[in-house]
Amino acid sequence: MKKVNEKLMISQAIVVEGRDDVDAVSKAAEALIIPTHGYGISAETWALIDKAYEEKGIIILTDPDSAGERIRKRLTEKYPDAVQCYMDKRDAVCRDDIGIENAEPAAIIEALERALGNMARQADTMSEADTVTSADLIDLGLSGGEGSSGLRAEVCRELGIGFCNARTMITRLKGFGIDRNELKETVLRIKEEYKI
Repeated sequence: MKKVNEKLMISQAIVVEGRDDVDAVSKAAEALIIPTHGYGISAETWALIDKAYEEKGIIILTDPDSAGERIRKRLTEKYPDAVQCYMDKRDAVCRDDIGIENAEPAAIIEALERALGNMARQADTMSEADTVTSADLIDLGLSGGEGSSGLRAEVCRELGIGFCNARTMITRLKGFGIDRNELKETVLRIKEEYKI
């Protein structure tokens, strides 16, 4: 992954929701960008995504809202080896509108770099002893306590795994190859930064 004219050069296709998302992502990356045009994906679009998945690989970058998560889930079921790229809501909001189209190119670049970095780590195998458990989340203040949701949101943002509940967080940490030590270091850094 390299930058040319401040844009990331990405070999995989990036799957987004709509035309405005294509415009926003094209300001941040040189890549094939495929819009789904919402949840009702046409046969022609499915065929295009199939081809990209088989020949180039795909990155799923949907809006950080419930509709975007439904589309992501549908795509991930069909394309389990897709790279998952998450934008933080704060980077994708304009007034009451949440969407990738509202994100600045720098925020999109950061999300793509994190996703591709996380993908590289997935190839590494993690021992069972290093896998994060629900007890770890409780011990680190990410679950079951006052302020745990807010802390979890900041940690998810920092790790680039998208905000989620504690159960989903464990699944995503494992999927991205983020072990107990990296999680602990991230939590400590955020607690220090925000004086928590």
